[in-house]
Amino acid sequence: MPTISVIVPAMNEAQNLSHVLPRIPRGVHEVILVDGHSTDDTIAVAQRLMPEIRIVQQQGRGKGAALRTGFAAASGDIIVMIDADGSTAPEEIPAYVRALTDGADYAKGSRFLPGGGTSDMPLHRKLGNMAFVYMVRLFFGGHYTDLCYGYNAFWARVVPMLELDRDGFEIETEMNIRVLRRGLTVAEVPSFESARVYGVGRLRTIPDGWRVLKTIFRERFQTQLGPVVRPVATGLAGVGTPVMADRSPRFPIAFEILRGEVAPEIQALAEEYEPVPARVAAGTE
Repeated sequence: MPTISVIVPAMNEAQNLSHVLPRIPRGVHEVILVDGHSTDDTIAVAQRLMPEIRIVQQQGRGKGAALRTGFAAASGDIIVMIDADGSTAPEEIPAYVRALTDGADYAKGSRFLPGGGTSDMPLHRKLGNMAFVYMVRLFFGGHYTDLCYGYNAFWARVVPMLELDRDGFEIETEMNIRVLRRGLTVAEVPSFESARVYGVGRLRTIPDGWRVLKTIFRERFQTQLGPVVRPVATGLAGVGTPVMADRSPRFPIAFEILRGEVAPEIQALAEEYEPVPARVAAGTE
């Protein structure tokens, strides 16, 4: 049974952690909170909510630097990255894990598949994301339905293959492009994005959108990737072509796919959170 590391980058998210950490399935191997030098009591709150949590201090600045710090510290077979602001649902972790155990190298969340959705994306950002999606299709192939979304999971062996070096939010774009360039098997998983619970998000539409655009062109025309550091697993179908995970569009059913296959704690959590009609309705708008 693969072990799972959950990476939670956080900077001054003390108010939001109670909406995230208690909802992480207890069957995971470890939860790593990457602290971005918080000035509030983020660390104390995290340790109170989850005494076994690992606290790692971020190296560098920006979300990309935080994620790379977390990836380097992870010891599980599978790495899952979620946000600390309450926008990504920890209850979806089993769906991502199942996509990987079904044969994918990389499971990528999509807010635009049936069963996914968002309550935190104004029209101008949707249009921008759509434009970026089509640019990536044109330059790198594949059939992504979403690009600028940070809920992803992957086998730990994938990390050195991606040679990540971005420091900001554009690291999500860098990751999603490089798995295509490496010819890895990608499964898109329906995901619902909520608005952050407390506080104001750090995403800046125009500056960060410009960084995403520069990343796309940089990947297409400048960056050369070195030899694969570790061999890609063989026998995987659909190499290089992102596919929609074979899942019911109903969000609660996502939990059924892992019942009895990961841990009793995850099964209990699935039963506790099923059904969730409000979230399903929001995800189908």
